[in-house]
Amino acid sequence: MTTTTARLALVGDRSPNVVSHTRIPLLLDALAERDRLVLDAYWIPSEEAAEEGAVRGFDAVWVVPGSPYRSETGVLAAIRTARVAGIPFLGTCGGFQHALLEYARDVCGLTRVAHAENDPDADDFLIEPLACSLVGHEAVVSVEPGSLAQSVIGSERTVEHYFCAYGPTRHLDTLRAHGLRFSGYDEDGHVRIAELPGHPFFLASLFQPELSGDGSRPHPIVRALARAAVEHATRAAGQPV
Repeated sequence: MTTTTARLALVGDRSPNVVSHTRIPLLLDALAERDRLVLDAYWIPSEEAAEEGAVRGFDAVWVVPGSPYRSETGVLAAIRTARVAGIPFLGTCGGFQHALLEYARDVCGLTRVAHAENDPDADDFLIEPLACSLVGHEAVVSVEPGSLAQSVIGSERTVEHYFCAYGPTRHLDTLRAHGLRFSGYDEDGHVRIAELPGHPFFLASLFQPELSGDGSRPHPIVRALARAAVEHATRAAGQPV
């Protein structure tokens, strides 16, 4: 049986000091060995992601942690391409924050909303400093039944790892009204997972599923992205999924 190889764009500014960046190669190896999900991954720095067509032709886009990114514009452009072109998308930590920022600006018309880490002097923050930093924190996430997140995780409750100090606060009702679904919340009711119904695969989490375990057993969210990428590559090749 021939295994389809999918092309994965890892968008972010690669650094040996970002734990998730060092973990991802282990996850890719595990996906190939354990699940026969083979991903050919390319790192795309945030500045390069701003170029026209930077992530077109890929079978999945993963906006990885490591904010503030060197180019907010590049990250938002990559997210927009994945969203509009129907390319499977995962955003974790900073990727989650910027997925909401892109949707707020481009879909909801909230063109002036900002990320406090990128633009601390802005007047209207979508992403603000958290009341309590989640750097190195582990916490329960409640997952909505019937959501993509629930179907992927296989449970309505999960314990996840965080490494961030910023989260979404304002304009959430506007994002909901324009079609974005918030499908995971912490114990205080704060949004921790977002998804886009009608898209082949569009999922974003403030937590970092790539930090689950020791890297030998990929988190269900990472496995689901890989599966969606392989399905995308299979369709592109004109083969039955």
